[in-house]
Amino acid sequence: LTGASQAVTGFSQRAMGARRVLVTGCSSGIGLAVAARLAKDEFRRFKVVATMRDLGKRGPLERAAGDSLNKTLEIKQLDACCEASIRECVDSLPDRRVDILVSNAGIGMIGPLECQSIAAMKELFDTNFFGLARLVKEVLPDMKRRKNGHIVVMSSVMGIQGLLFNDVYSASKFAVEGFCESLAVQAMKFNIKTTLVEPGPVVTEFERKVYEDAEKMDLSGTDEETAKIFREVYLPYSKKVFASLGQTPEEVAKAIEVIAAKDPPLRHQTNRLYMPMTTLKHADPTGRLPLDTFYKMIFKHDSVFNATLGVLRMLQRR
Repeated sequence: LTGASQAVTGFSQRAMGARRVLVTGCSSGIGLAVAARLAKDEFRRFKVVATMRDLGKRGPLERAAGDSLNKTLEIKQLDACCEASIRECVDSLPDRRVDILVSNAGIGMIGPLECQSIAAMKELFDTNFFGLARLVKEVLPDMKRRKNGHIVVMSSVMGIQGLLFNDVYSASKFAVEGFCESLAVQAMKFNIKTTLVEPGPVVTEFERKVYEDAEKMDLSGTDEETAKIFREVYLPYSKKVFASLGQTPEEVAKAIEVIAAKDPPLRHQTNRLYMPMTTLKHADPTGRLPLDTFYKMIFKHDSVFNATLGVLRMLQRR
């Protein structure tokens, strides 16, 4: 074969061997970045089915996809809170084949517990946890039958370690972590891989909206001291953390591309600078060390906290 013929043959083999990736929550943020990056993979290893609940919000994804749109990336409607919607989407795929599921759809919640309604908590769990369970329940039997597949789940460092005023959101991510860790053992028997992707702070419209809403939150349901801590301590500290440690959606997408292409781990933290925080939990099984450390950093030694963020900010720039 001539060089040109070999190149064409290699391309066709790669295209034929492309793995179909179903990504949820692609209208913005991490989901959009993941779908666009995998669709533009130079080796054509992936054929992306990018999904979102509201197709009216597909514009940013179409622009990000560029030339890959309707070639290595197609956009479909999928609502992770609706079993019928998930089934309809999967049924529309040839042989219902999903080689890699990237479960990314989610919502956030911060603030004093007394100010959160039970209805809002249920809605969050319906998306963050039950949305994942519905997706896996739909694609797992086919993956088992083929004895091949990879379930990639967007978790969070808050699925490892709870943080101040993130009680309900963290609880949903703890549930996700327990679900996947338990399922991973059974999945291995069928040659199905499971990966929990655990970002720290990620600067997206999703995060900005959560914090904008938090600044306008009605705090009349809690006591004055708690409201003061939330407004004057937690919110300013969070902004500093995002400024020092925040990743872009594209950085997280790059990590997922590597995970999808190689032998994946069960857990992958995308932000190495955040690892000292989560390491505290594993260093002391009693839980005293992380609790005391976070308490002192937030309420007693804010100068140490600010100095630490300054060092991490310098490392991030490097």
